[in-house]
Amino acid sequence: MIIRIRSKDGNFRFDVQPTDDTSSLQEKILSTAPDADPSSIQISNQPRGNEFPLDRLKGRTLQNLGLKHGDLIFVTYQPRPASSTTATAPVTATATPSVPGSDSAKRPWEIVKEDPVDEYWRTQDGKIARGKDAQFCKHGPKGMCDYCMPLEPYDAAYQKENNIKYLSYHAYLRKITPKQTASASSFLPPLNPLSYKVKVPCPTGNHPNWPAGICTGCQPSSITLQSQPFRMVDHLEIASMEIVDRFLQAWRKTGLQRFGWLIGRYQPYDKVPMGVKAVVEAIYEPLQQGELDGLTLGWPWEDESRIRDISAAASEPLTIVGYIFTDLTPTPEDRTRNIYKRHAQSFYLSSLEAVFAAKLQKDNPTNSKSSPTGQYSSRLVTAVLTATEDGQVDIAAYQVSEQAVAMVDADMIEASVDPGIVRVKEEDRSEDSARYIPDVFFSYKNEYGLEVKKSAKPCFPVEYLLVNVTHGFPQNPSPLFQSTQFKIENRPGLEDQTLDNVMSQLLKLDAPNIHDSRTSKPGEAHKRIELAKWLSDWHLIAFLGTTQLISEEDLKLIMRTVTNPKLLEDISLLDPVLNCDSWQTLMTFTRESAPARPASNPPGLGGGSMMDDDIPPEVYEQIAADNAASGNNGGGSGGGESSSGIRICPHCTFENSHGGHDCEVCGLPL
Repeated sequence: MIIRIRSKDGNFRFDVQPTDDTSSLQEKILSTAPDADPSSIQISNQPRGNEFPLDRLKGRTLQNLGLKHGDLIFVTYQPRPASSTTATAPVTATATPSVPGSDSAKRPWEIVKEDPVDEYWRTQDGKIARGKDAQFCKHGPKGMCDYCMPLEPYDAAYQKENNIKYLSYHAYLRKITPKQTASASSFLPPLNPLSYKVKVPCPTGNHPNWPAGICTGCQPSSITLQSQPFRMVDHLEIASMEIVDRFLQAWRKTGLQRFGWLIGRYQPYDKVPMGVKAVVEAIYEPLQQGELDGLTLGWPWEDESRIRDISAAASEPLTIVGYIFTDLTPTPEDRTRNIYKRHAQSFYLSSLEAVFAAKLQKDNPTNSKSSPTGQYSSRLVTAVLTATEDGQVDIAAYQVSEQAVAMVDADMIEASVDPGIVRVKEEDRSEDSARYIPDVFFSYKNEYGLEVKKSAKPCFPVEYLLVNVTHGFPQNPSPLFQSTQFKIENRPGLEDQTLDNVMSQLLKLDAPNIHDSRTSKPGEAHKRIELAKWLSDWHLIAFLGTTQLISEEDLKLIMRTVTNPKLLEDISLLDPVLNCDSWQTLMTFTRESAPARPASNPPGLGGGSMMDDDIPPEVYEQIAADNAASGNNGGGSGGGESSSGIRICPHCTFENSHGGHDCEVCGLPL
């Protein structure tokens, strides 16, 4: 077959075999460009963009790359350095052959592991099913025509009819991906990550590197800010109201703003074609200092790796899907209502928050088989708890666009004093902090309804960087964690997490006497269920990992067990936790920490009252000590026992001479 090559040296035609290795193609390219550096050769199916190093394709055949008779390949390369060896091009090209099928020969997007929700949508056709149109369809029940055939997930009319502002990520992929054919373009990733940085070194190699020199070959093109046509996450779902309520408790008690990381997972979202939703199962609060009008975070987040490891051990692996913070200020005249700050005449997300979101999205990319680098954009969601127009508390969810992430990565923008305005930085050619700022424009409709393009320097509205994300709660909540009552981390003075608190709760649940299902006594099922509910708490599991009593393996076992959706239905699933070494160690500490009860009973309760468990041990012991000091042997006026053995009922004052626990007249406990 014939393959056409186009480079800066001209157009060439080569006769090759489909089974030829890419090294033979490299030899033919080098024969047309003797001064080319073999390691710098890149090929593409487009005049610009989608370039990929030819060296990384060694070991693959031309047929495997999808090339067919008559295909045109665009080639770029850099000149050979002056000090390079004078060996002939064919020898250089074949000096280090690759092993076919090895990981080193595979391209980045072929070896990357995607999220389960991405793997799911890649196996679906994603088309929008339509029923038979009663007016226009003239065929039978098994027929199909233009009025009832399924629509593509990116159909513009369907999006407009259903008020869908953004395409979902996978619908956008379907739109820009060419039809599956034997051409090479169908095997190359359709996405190109944005970059507004100066290319170093320059592809032409004709001048010193930036900032000493710059040309059209290495400088970024001008930027026109525009609304992003797709979004990586279509919906933010909070698994239960209690999660947000517990997060808000700190603000309700102190009035200080709070920040938390959203722990959850990604699932298909059926309200949008090929949609993705982020389901939040817990909120982890890092080290922070709250203020009335803001907060200070401990950065970098030291516990990130530990929290990610614990989250990944759940029955359905969890990850960090976003973050949430409060921006609430009560009104002076009515403390039950909050000031309505974020609206169309003010701002939705401040410029400082947008820059912060862009940095976090850059640090948390999404794995993708549709990107040449194996990563594209981010699914990290920014959620704000703020006031509504009527003064109530609601959630607003956003992401920032790919343009925002690329501009922050290139150090082009910064926050301004006005929260609704983003400032474009000045160009800097100093050696230590070189910064190139290309022309930046944004368009808007003027008072006459005409589209006008305006320079974004020195500033532009922050709305050009935002992507809206819907949010809500499920109608039938089924959270992964059954409890949210354990004290929350990093709330000093408000909620303190201590091992004593854990052991006292275990004593109340009678955990040391709860055994696995094989050795448990009849009637203990309710105790096991209560223990399972108490253990199924994100904050408790995160705290247990810091006590040094639970090993890393056993902590992951506990996490996997308590997040099992069938835990309360089949209580025997708790057996591995009850039998593990770390649990036995914790139970030993719990037994040793249990306070010893005095032999005597508190006055008025006798020896078998069910109220004993409600009396704190300290009070219980103090009563017994006072009675012993007064010489009453546990008795006293109103309900005690005199030296003659007569006990006076504290309810009816009858003098009881028998040795029972109840009054002979009224029957109430003595």
